[in-house]
Amino acid sequence: MIPRELFKKIRKIEITTSRLAASHLAGQYASVFKGRGMAFSEVRPYIHGDDARAIDWNVSARMQEAYIKLFVEERDRTVNLLIDMSASGTFGSRGGAKREVAAQVAAAIAFSAITHNDRVGLIMFTDEIELYVPPKKGKRHVLRVIREILSFEPRSPRTDLACGLELLGKVARRRQVAFVVSDFLASGYQQRLRIAARRHDVVPVVVSDPLEAALPRLGIVALEDLETGQVCELDTLGRDGRAFSARVARAVAAREETFRRLGLEWIDVRTDRPYEEALIRFFRIRAARAARAAR
Repeated sequence: MIPRELFKKIRKIEITTSRLAASHLAGQYASVFKGRGMAFSEVRPYIHGDDARAIDWNVSARMQEAYIKLFVEERDRTVNLLIDMSASGTFGSRGGAKREVAAQVAAAIAFSAITHNDRVGLIMFTDEIELYVPPKKGKRHVLRVIREILSFEPRSPRTDLACGLELLGKVARRRQVAFVVSDFLASGYQQRLRIAARRHDVVPVVVSDPLEAALPRLGIVALEDLETGQVCELDTLGRDGRAFSARVARAVAAREETFRRLGLEWIDVRTDRPYEEALIRFFRIRAARAARAAR
């Protein structure tokens, strides 16, 4: 039995994200994410200018004239959602916690996927694999995915992005689309991300809160690391506050440089801004780039 409050949250996310998927994302989703390969469709008579390499010699011999093979892209895709469930996801100074925003983003992507009859899988991780839900199709399955993200109680508070990426490599034999939803405050994941990006279409979704970039000018404050429990005091009006902002800026620059070096396009989502804008912008930019490449 789903608790009433959780049911209301799931229902609200379902309504909002399914509308977003249908009105803004569905058309671009198909052009942005390719199928897993090309499948034979039919043969037709050869026309001057056709690629001779496509000639079907067996059919041509029977018909006494040249025929070529036609192929269509297989639209059958699998989308895996890799969700960081570490304790830092429970933080949120405005709007909602990062984990709730992550659930909304994941839902919008999942509803876009099932609109095109694609499979959706879920990998939830901390510094270990917390839950793996194999890819399936259908609305009922997507609602289960949303419920798991919102209600699951992880065993560990810590983060290891490489852990989730390693499981993806084990369960995803063919090329798939993988959305990695995390605040990316961890380190040591670059090698695993590089391996995953070679095999799959990986899209990092960075979920952040404005207080993680700059501390309010409040004087001396006590900060607790949600993953380790460590507490420290900082003077936000002095050198500590400036050092904190500089350290965050360096981490963001290093992360984005990693994404660029691996040729990844990422989505920035913040708890104080509508996530829909970031998703729509990503899909539009990537769809336009795909259209230019096809010309």
